[in-house]
This record gives sequence, structure tokens and C-alpha cells, in this order.
Amino acid sequence: MAEARQAVGFRFSLVSDGAEADLGAPVLQEIYFSGLRSWKRRLSRFSNDFVTGVYPASPLSWLFLFSTIQLAWFLQLDPSLGLMEKIKELLPDWGGQHHGLRVALAAALFASCLWGALIFTLHVALKLLLSYHGWLLEPHGTMSSPTKTWLALVRIFSGRSPMLFSYQRSLPRQPLPPVRETVRKYLESVRPVLSDEDFDWTAALAQDFLRLQASLLQWYLWLKSWWAANYVSDWWEEFVYLRSRNSLMVNSNYYMMDFLYVPPTPLQAARAGNAVHALLLYRHRLNRQEIPPTLLMGTRPLCSAQYEKLFNTTRVPGVQRDHIRHLHDSRHVAVLHRGRFFRVGTHSRHGLLPPRALEQQFQRILDDPSPACPQEEHLAALTAAPRDTWAQVRKSLRAGAAAALEAVEGAAFFVSLDPEPAGLTKEDPAASLDAYAHALLAGRGHDRWFDKSFTLLVFSNGKLGLCVEHSWADCPVLGHMWEFTLATECFQLGYLTDGHCKGHPDPTLPQPQRLIWDLPEKIHLSISLALRGATTLSGNIDCHVFPFSHFGKSFIKRCHLSPDSFIQMALQLAHFRDRGQFCLTYESAMTRLFLEGRTETVRSCTREACNFVRAMEDEKETDPQCLALLRVAVDKHQSLLKAAMTGQGVDRHLFALYIVSRFLRLQSPFLAQVHSEQWQLATSQIPVQQPQLFDVHNYPDYVSSGGGFGPADEHGYGVSYIFMGDDMITFHISSKKSSAKTDSHRLGQRIEDALLDVASLFQAGQTHRRRRRRSGENPGHSTSLSIGRTFSESGPPASVTPSDGCSPAHTLTLEPQLPSPAKPLLDFRL
Repeated sequence: MAEARQAVGFRFSLVSDGAEADLGAPVLQEIYFSGLRSWKRRLSRFSNDFVTGVYPASPLSWLFLFSTIQLAWFLQLDPSLGLMEKIKELLPDWGGQHHGLRVALAAALFASCLWGALIFTLHVALKLLLSYHGWLLEPHGTMSSPTKTWLALVRIFSGRSPMLFSYQRSLPRQPLPPVRETVRKYLESVRPVLSDEDFDWTAALAQDFLRLQASLLQWYLWLKSWWAANYVSDWWEEFVYLRSRNSLMVNSNYYMMDFLYVPPTPLQAARAGNAVHALLLYRHRLNRQEIPPTLLMGTRPLCSAQYEKLFNTTRVPGVQRDHIRHLHDSRHVAVLHRGRFFRVGTHSRHGLLPPRALEQQFQRILDDPSPACPQEEHLAALTAAPRDTWAQVRKSLRAGAAAALEAVEGAAFFVSLDPEPAGLTKEDPAASLDAYAHALLAGRGHDRWFDKSFTLLVFSNGKLGLCVEHSWADCPVLGHMWEFTLATECFQLGYLTDGHCKGHPDPTLPQPQRLIWDLPEKIHLSISLALRGATTLSGNIDCHVFPFSHFGKSFIKRCHLSPDSFIQMALQLAHFRDRGQFCLTYESAMTRLFLEGRTETVRSCTREACNFVRAMEDEKETDPQCLALLRVAVDKHQSLLKAAMTGQGVDRHLFALYIVSRFLRLQSPFLAQVHSEQWQLATSQIPVQQPQLFDVHNYPDYVSSGGGFGPADEHGYGVSYIFMGDDMITFHISSKKSSAKTDSHRLGQRIEDALLDVASLFQAGQTHRRRRRRSGENPGHSTSLSIGRTFSESGPPASVTPSDGCSPAHTLTLEPQLPSPAKPLLDFRL
């Protein structure tokens, strides 16, 4: 009966996205403008697809080739060696007066065939060149002659001014590792965390697997590796994400933070207006493929496939599996404020609405006094429910509120205007940062639409954040977009001195459209149960964020170490001190060197890392001995990281073998054992991919502070970290309050002490200081004190300048007793 109710309540007012339609204008005019916009998008998409399809050639190269052939024919030369004459014979005979046309057509056909053959040759040559990974395996700061030759050839064959998807046809497929080598690496990785008895049992299972099943399963994977674009990525998305029936909240989402110390404006509507405008500018560049592809060493391209579903994307729940719904375009955003849903148009017939107009629309929502309808306030909690439950309820919701549901799921993205403030405060810096992280990761359980590709959260004091659904893409893609958004809305768009967006309001804009939900009685209980479950899950997550300001990646690089490997070794030391034992450690590494590559696992808890940790905890070991073991552990971690990036990891191969075994209904105790393991320490580095967007030296406050995610195990930790400039590292730690074994704040203190202890290995005379801190004579520094800045709560709204506070407090001055490297170290962790 919802359709009848909507029909009766329909008001005759024609409203286009973002601008009120003129009722006196002919309806054909509106149809004309709508069709014109649609065809412009189609032509632009076709043009871009054609240009990227022929890259590194260009359409002009075909014209040059055609003109050259015509000129040669005019000079009575035949560059086709008789092929053009045969082509002319196959063309219809239109008479002597059309002889020139037949020659031109023959030349065009021959030029097209020759051009296509040259493009195919270029693609094959570039794919072969990009399959070389020797450059990645070389020691830091060195470059062999083969690598120099390879770089020169890649630059020759890569062309100029590539678009976002220009290299997709030239990227190699992810290689399938030998199964025996994968099993060997797996056994090596679990040896440090298993007893002798358990390891012998696991090794026996592995031998039985290699003898009985491995070759058959590997053959099927080999077949898929040649047939599919990637032998593992589609199954990874399908079985790890879309077939998971758990709640998305905490389990399949992560968050990205705003600037740590200053929001550019304290006005919520203004910050939302600039941020939404910046995001849509990014989408415009994405649609036109004007975003340059990510290049390692300025030459080696990474796969860009994950960018396709950044916007206009929703994860739709299903009874057995979800599916990703992606629209080619969307001209509105869905907004939630105090339990009320709105549809806000983002375009007029003249194009994208300016920031001041968007601010006006958001302010109208904030000023709207109407209350939420019964059950509407907590409706979004359904997206945090188990997927089977939400799928069943969604069927009833579609029957009663199809238009409202379509407006939300068909939006470019979701915006949540939170009525509470968030972010760093002077009164309690540590607690406020923890609350900020919790608000972004889980919130109240009903204040965002977890199904959307991402939700933009704007708090009442102007702080921003993202809550991201994980199935469709990985963090580096969102990080790239988020860096652009923060830099654009702050440095490019800017704010007036009173905090408002630049420009003038538009009084002709219609009011944002309030979405009406006709919620049947039978789903009221489902909403209440979903809210209860979401509240419980949100209340159980323990988040802790602390900026470590004693040193950063510049100090680590002066020690001739990889910053990421240095942090991973410190995390091993911190976790051992926290739990008294070693555990399997998950570190995410990208495999985007290959077509449609996603991630691979680096198993950071190695035998070498364990030896280093034991030495650090042994009072008999000297600092030089610990330092030597640290370098061995770092080298091992780097080799594992490079192997993961080049498709020679362990976990994705074993995962794909396991999926094949399930399809074939083969029981494999070894693969079942592998996939029953628990990752008690899950880690990830948030990369800064566009340092040119931020001036960390002159404006150190204006740097993104990264993001975090939930723990992978009920009794484990989730740890992410980001290098903010050269002299600060921000850590995001999560755990479950229900576990008596974990405490995010305790681990944060362990991490800080571990970092200082490891760094002190490079200082003469620091030995006794390290021993005292570990033995309890020197309790270390509170993580809340390492923030070390004063800050402005609103920041300068008119222009970007540093806050009036001091620089980070450095309670320990560290200078490694080593010469500086001749050239910067290449950090492979992206």
C-alpha cells in the first residue's frame, strides 16, 4: 500500500537535482537537457576508453601513419608491399571517378591494421618489461645495470601523459607460485609460534597434502591463472567479504581521520559543503580519468582497477551472499541527521553546485526542527546487523519504502551530520582522540549506512572522518582520495574569515528532500534487535590513538633501515611484552603490481624477529648484539615484503587452493588447519601517497593522521600506523573490551617503550637507560603526553597557517651514530 500512499501524498512540483525547475518551461526542454547530459557522459566515457585502450599510442599516431601511407602512395611508393592493391580489389567498384576514394579507403584499412599490430606489439613488450621484478629485490640504495636498462626501456615503451587506466592492458597477471615453495614458506612462518610437537604434526599434514592433493589443486589454479585476469582476487572478494554473514560494523569497515590538530573551520555545514564539493571534484577527475596512475620509482605503474567503484557504490545484502551494486553516475548524496534522512542534489543544469550552495543545503538540514519518525531514527542500525537478517528485512523495506531506499543506495556516497563534537581537545587529549576513533569506526551503530562504499562523517565542531566498507577496494585507494579531499577543501577551496565557504548563497535552491520511510510494523522488532546488537558491538570495541613524536621515519632512514620493518620489529617486541608469547602476525601488503591485484599477507613474526625480541629481553645481551639481530630481522622482513608484492607470498595461494578443494569436495586437513589459524596481531601501514599536496615543514598541523580498523581476533589487536611527515608516527590500536587478554592502552604504552628501546640501540651510552625502562626503574612516557602540541580548536578559517602552538615535544633526542646514506632509501611498503 506504500505506492498508493505516496501517490496520494505526491505534490506537483518538478525538482531537478540541485535547482528548481521552471514550471513554465516546456517539458521537452527538460528532456533535452537530461539527454544532453547523458550523451556527454557516454561520449566522454567512450573517448576515454578508446584513448586508454590504444595507449601508449594515440589517435594522432594513426593519423600520422595514414598520412605517411597516402604520401608514399602519391609518390608512387607502396609501403604495404602489395597489400593495398589486394585490399582495393576487395572493395566495391564504384567507377573510375571514385578511384581516389578507393585508394583512401585501402590506405585507411591498411593503416588501421598496421596501427593495431603496432599497438599489440607495444602492449606485449610493455607487459614483458613490467614482469621484471629484479629492481625490487636489489639492496637499498643500489641499482644494477640490468635495472637501469629496464628503467630506460619502460620509459621508452610507456609513452607520455598516461591516464588513470592507461596501463591496465599492459599489466602482467599475478604469477602462481610453486606449491611446494608455498608450503615450505608456510612451515617456516609457523615454526616460531608452534611447539615441537605441534610443528611436527603440522609438517606431517603438509607432506600428506603435497603427496595426495597438491598437484591436482595446483592444476586447476594454473588453468584459472591463464584464463582469468587474476587467479585469486575475485575469490578473495567473494568468499572473504561478500559471503561473510557477520556484521559489517567493526568486522568489515575501517576509518580515516581528519587533520589531527586543527579543523579549518568550526562550522559543521561549511566543512560539509567544502568536503562534499572536493569529493565530487575528485569523482569528476576520476570519470574523466584525469587522475594519474600511481607509479613506483616514477616508472612502474600499479593497477588502478579498484578506483572504478569509489563512488555510486553500495554493498547490497543477500541471504547467502551480498553483491556490489555500482552505478555509472549519481547526482545526489544521502544525508543523515538526528535520525532523519535527506536527499541533497549536488548538481544543477549548469554543473556541480559550488561549496557555498552545498553549505546552504546542509545548514537547512541542521536547522530543520522536524523530528524523526518512529523507528526511522534507528533504521540505519539494520546495516550493522548480520547480513542474513538485513537481507530478509530489506525485502520488506523495499516493498514499503522503495523510493527512500533507492535514494540512499543510489547516492554518490553517504553523509552523516553528527550532532556531537569530536577530535582532539585540550582538556583530555588522549581520551578525546580515543573517542574520535571510536566515533569513526563504530559510532552509535545507527548513525551511518554501513553498506555504502564510504560514509563522510562531519561532526558539530567541524571535524571530518570517513567510515569505509572494505569489500570493493583496499585502503591505499581511499587514502589517495582522502588526501586529495583534505588538501583541496582546505588549501584550494578555503574558507572566509567567518568560517563559511567562499561564495554566496543561492536563494533559488529548493529545500533538501526529506525521505519518507513507510516502515511496516513487522520490521519494528528487527530494528530494535539490530540496534541492540550494534550498540553491544560498538560498546565492546576499545580504540586507542596516540601520536608518537619522539622520532619518525627520518631518524629510521638515517639508521639505514626500512621504516616499516623497524616498526614491525618494535610491534613484535611490544606484543611479546604485553602477552609474554609470540603470535601469528598479519601485515597487509599490496599486489597491485599485477592486474586486479589486491593484497597479500606478510607474516612478520619470523624466527629472526623472535631472536631479536629474546635478545632485547635478555639482560646478558649487549646492545651491539641486539643491533646485529635487529638488522637480520629487518632484512628478513624486507625479503618477505618484497616476495609478497611480487606474487610469491603464502596466504593468498593457500587460500585459492582451499577454495578449489571446497569446489571439488576434497577434504584437506592441512588446508583446513591453515585456515583455522587466528591472527592475534593484525597490522597495516597507512601510506602517504601524495606528499606534494601537503607542506609538512611549514604547516605540520595540516597532515592526515591516518586511520584504523577492528581486531581480527576476539583476543587480538588491530594496529595501524602512519608516518606523519619526518618526525611523527601516529598509531591506531583496537581490541575487544570483552577480552581479558587485551588492552589497547596497555599495548600503546608497550609500543612507545619498545620504539624508544629499539631506537636507543643506535645511541652510544643508552644501554643502561634501555634496561631501566624494561625493568621498571623508568616507567617510560605516557602516550597522552607524547602529543606534545598546543592547538587551535577551529584553526585559521581564512587561510592555511600553522597553529599558534609549539612543535612536537621531543623527550628523547636521537641521532644514530651512523653516516647518512648516499641516497634516500626506497620504502616499498605502500
